[in-house]
Amino acid sequence: MSWYEELLGRVSLKSTMVTPEQALSGRTDPIRLPDTHYVNGHPIKPPFPDGLARAVVAMGCFWGAEKEFWELDGVYTTAVGYVGGFTPNPSYEEVCSGRTGHTEAVLVVFDPAVISYAEVLRHFWENHDPTQGMRQGNDQGTQYRSAIFTTDDEQALVAADTAASFAEKLGAAGYGKITTEIAPLHEFFYAEGYHQQYLAKNPNGYCPIHATGVVLN
Repeated sequence: MSWYEELLGRVSLKSTMVTPEQALSGRTDPIRLPDTHYVNGHPIKPPFPDGLARAVVAMGCFWGAEKEFWELDGVYTTAVGYVGGFTPNPSYEEVCSGRTGHTEAVLVVFDPAVISYAEVLRHFWENHDPTQGMRQGNDQGTQYRSAIFTTDDEQALVAADTAASFAEKLGAAGYGKITTEIAPLHEFFYAEGYHQQYLAKNPNGYCPIHATGVVLN
């Protein structure tokens, strides 16, 4: 087998979801991380102030995705983590192996009196390409898949409604079908501290946003 064939095999493996039986065992203790947001100083772990809501989305590399949300009016705090897989408290290296089932995700804690959940999702849809399956741009693997993880039935309805609306606009612009996973949120596993607010700590860090240019009105 040539080095190129071996590389293609590794990429293919990372782009296929593992089963619970195949997943890494993980660990019982959570990853240690800072208590506060590097940019705004708010807590990144609960409990959060009364009246706030949570959104959890995945749209490729979580460094750039998180920055898109912490800059929005009405967003109290953000954090990055791993969601949608089987391995408890995974490490970044484990997620990158493709053997946890998790995708890189962003937790957005927001004030619904200032910004609605639908508006949060508008920024989600408009700031990545939700038609690419198990990748975003050159980042390939299950950890880069597009997803929305809902906290209740109302969020599930809004997610489905915005997905249908954006799918229509993407189709009119010549894009393929949306591959975004929409599923209930079971658990958000925080990523390591150095990943939190990464682009604020590393302004020259590389993490492109693969927006389509299509807008959701």
